[in-house]
Amino acid sequence: MRLLLTWLINAAALMALPYLMHSVSVSNVGTALIAALVLGLVNTLIRPVLVLLTLPVTLLSMGLFILVINAVLFWLVSHWVEGFEVAGFWSAFLAAILYSVISWALSTLLLNKDGNP
Repeated sequence: MRLLLTWLINAAALMALPYLMHSVSVSNVGTALIAALVLGLVNTLIRPVLVLLTLPVTLLSMGLFILVINAVLFWLVSHWVEGFEVAGFWSAFLAAILYSVISWALSTLLLNKDGNP
């Protein structure tokens, strides 16, 4: 149940992004659900490998390079999912940060400390 609610929270965060940034567009709720699912899979499967491969750069930048990795993955997902569009890298950079903040805020409001709704 928690996984489903987290997926819906992430889709809601994606639906909120176009209202905050004009360079991001999500065509409909179905697209947001698919994009949230693909983002979750990419963050689960590809992101750890990229973080490991770029560990020296991440350490030299004191962890800030992870924001670049997040932006690249966010931009990559926008190329894979039709109806979910991001204008460019810097738009993806800011959108990935806003997406994380919105998802965190919604999760904090809707989920208890033990992770149950």
